[in-house]
Amino acid sequence: MKKLKRSARLVEMTQYLLFRPHSLIPLTVFAERYASAKSSISEDLAIIKEVFEDEGLGELHTLAGAAGGVKFTPRISKEASLDILSDIRRQLEQPDRVLPGGYLYMSDMLGQPGLVNDIGKMFASAFADKQLDVVMTVETKGIPLAYATASFLNLPVVIVRRDNRVTEGSAVSINYVSGSTKRIQTMSLGRRSLKEQSNVLIIDDFMRAGGTIQGMVDLLKEFHATVQGVGVFVESTEVDEHLIEDYISIAKLTGVDPKTKQISVVPGNYFA
Repeated sequence: MKKLKRSARLVEMTQYLLFRPHSLIPLTVFAERYASAKSSISEDLAIIKEVFEDEGLGELHTLAGAAGGVKFTPRISKEASLDILSDIRRQLEQPDRVLPGGYLYMSDMLGQPGLVNDIGKMFASAFADKQLDVVMTVETKGIPLAYATASFLNLPVVIVRRDNRVTEGSAVSINYVSGSTKRIQTMSLGRRSLKEQSNVLIIDDFMRAGGTIQGMVDLLKEFHATVQGVGVFVESTEVDEHLIEDYISIAKLTGVDPKTKQISVVPGNYFA
């Protein structure tokens, strides 16, 4: 790469780090990339580190030694998250979102790249210090959230299917009981999709009683995998109890009146 002016180098280095979160990058990579001395690269990284932290974009960690380098960990502050939550609540509380059975229509929100990325960054911030190998979700509406979260954690995504598909190869299937409808349903995961003894982060768009998430937890036992965390975009409190106790939610649905179309949404336990 041609030698750049310092201002241009700072911009390019910042972009390089943003697109490689949770990756250890040796200083020699930057030194060779920009044909610059390591001392100059270290000064540039100090500037970038200060801006990241001052603007609440994340943390830049420096690891000393021959195998050292820098690692960028995306973060979002609780203040910035609350501003995003205000928009989430405004959208969720629109009366025309009420569906039969007290459910909410959220597909349009999960199709907004900016909003989905913001939610993904919240989850990535919440679970940044966990030892993780993959992000898992169940088809279909949880997929955008899982990919957004995984992009900030720099992890692959594993998708659990409602039924086995020939394109997945041999698979493990289990029956589980829906926590809200009490119906027996099936979910499936291809054996090649997940290595045994993996550390898994489960992400889902909506949790009522938690039957689907519990089903994923049970499915992971077949792979001898460990659930390191559970993140839920919206949880409902209109159930006697949740089957899942240890989870993080962004928003909490506290009331839906099908007659008046009144919807009440408060901050989830992520903000507690």
